[in-house]
Order: sequence, then C-alpha cells, then structure tokens
Amino acid sequence: MRIHHLNCGTHCPLGGAFFDGRSRGPFAHICTHVLLIETDAGLVLVDTGYGLADVRGKPRRLAYTWPAVLRPQLRESDTAARQIEALGFSVHDVRHIILTHLDFDHAGGIADFPSARIHLLAEELNTAENHRRTFVDRQRYRPTMWPGGHDWRGYAVDGGSWNGFGAVRELEGLPPEILLVPLRGHTLGHAGVAVQGEAGWLLHAGDAFMHHDQLLGEKPTMPPGLWVYERIMMSDSSAGQRNLQRLRDLNRAASDISIFCSHDTHVLEAMRAQNP
Repeated sequence: MRIHHLNCGTHCPLGGAFFDGRSRGPFAHICTHVLLIETDAGLVLVDTGYGLADVRGKPRRLAYTWPAVLRPQLRESDTAARQIEALGFSVHDVRHIILTHLDFDHAGGIADFPSARIHLLAEELNTAENHRRTFVDRQRYRPTMWPGGHDWRGYAVDGGSWNGFGAVRELEGLPPEILLVPLRGHTLGHAGVAVQGEAGWLLHAGDAFMHHDQLLGEKPTMPPGLWVYERIMMSDSSAGQRNLQRLRDLNRAASDISIFCSHDTHVLEAMRAQNP
C-alpha cells in the first residue's frame, strides 16, 4: 500500500504561537491531516477535511462560531478531491472513507466522493444524527455535509486487542492492514485508524490529542490556545484522558508505530518529508 499525507484545510486563528506553538506572526497555521491510501480495494481516505461545497460556500454549510474563531483558509486546491485528481486519479477511484469522527473539518468532503463506502463507529453516527443537544454539538455536526446515496457502515465497539487498545476491528471490504481503533473522548464515537505500511504501523489518532508534545515527557503539554479548544470540544473528558495515556504509553514502547493527530502541522511536514 502506498500512503499519501494530505493537508485538506488550514486553520489560521488569531494568536499565532498561542495556538500552534511555533508561528512568529499573528496567525497560527494548523493543518487538517488526511491520509490517502492506495489499496487493491481502491483508494481509501482517512477523513476528508473540508470539501468543495465548503470552499464555494453556497449554500453555506459551516456554522458561524467555530469558523470565525478558527479562520479556515478554504482553497479548492486543498480539497481532497482536487489533490487526488492532481495525483492522476478520479474521485470515483475513492472506494472507502474511514472517519475518525464527523466534525465539520473532518467530514466536509464526503459528498465529493460518490462511489465511496463510509466507515465509522456506530455511536458517532447515532450521536451526530440524533443527539445534537448542546451548542457545541450543533456547531460541530453539520448534517448537510452527509448526503444520501452513500453506503454507511457503522460499527459496534467490539473486536480484538491491538497494542494495548481493545475493541479494535477490521473493516468490511478493506484489507486487514487497516484497523479501526475506538478512542472515545473528543466525541463519544471518536476513533483512530491504524494502517500497516512498509516501514511499520501508522496510527492516525484524529483529535484524540492536538499537539505532539502531549505524547512526550512525564506530563503532557500543549499550546494554551489548543488546550482551551480541546477542553471545549471534549465530549467525555475521563475517557479522553485514559486514551491519551494509552497513546503516550504506546508512543514510548513501540518504535515501529508512528502516532499522529489531525492538526499538528509540524508532524505533517515531517511525515511528508519522509514520504515524498
């Protein structure tokens, strides 16, 4: 399998290093890390980032509050659809989309891939469709992004063990080198996606953490702006903290597993340099 690391949406909140830990100017630069995997079952996306309809903005699909804070820079060339076409593929070659969760910046591109089957945890789909009770839930989950006509597969939290994580499972129609790893916390049905490549395993942890420093040292740290955002968006703080500790333990113990999150531009740049 060949794995591509895409940035499908850059957030530029006012605050610079207060949010990303490294920007020198007034605005941060926070990526949306998406995986494109070439398999015998067709192309597979892990998350989609923002989609073409988000860029065009008519009709408006995004809420007002979080985009106003995050300041997403929406460019058609950054969408997964256009990047896939630039690689010489068609959007119809994408046969599977695996979602870490259904937040607007992770699921905006679903409609751009009409031939794809959608995989996610059933609890995430149920919460997003039927239980948008809080202000945060109504901001994060945007049902207009989830068109009809797709084949949705919602999975129970049920499966085997994988490197200290339970209920890890294979996905219908996909090779056993791709696994869904429940990581409840950021949302109730949040998941990571483990992919076995030629150099070892990758674990796309979605928003289970927000910055690579959270995996290091005795006490996890992160830029304060991200800390505030993470606290606001957390649906189950206790579960989130337990899963973060499991990720930190795995990061220390397993040199052949690369763990990364969705919004760490420094790590995305490093992984792209290793896999041009």
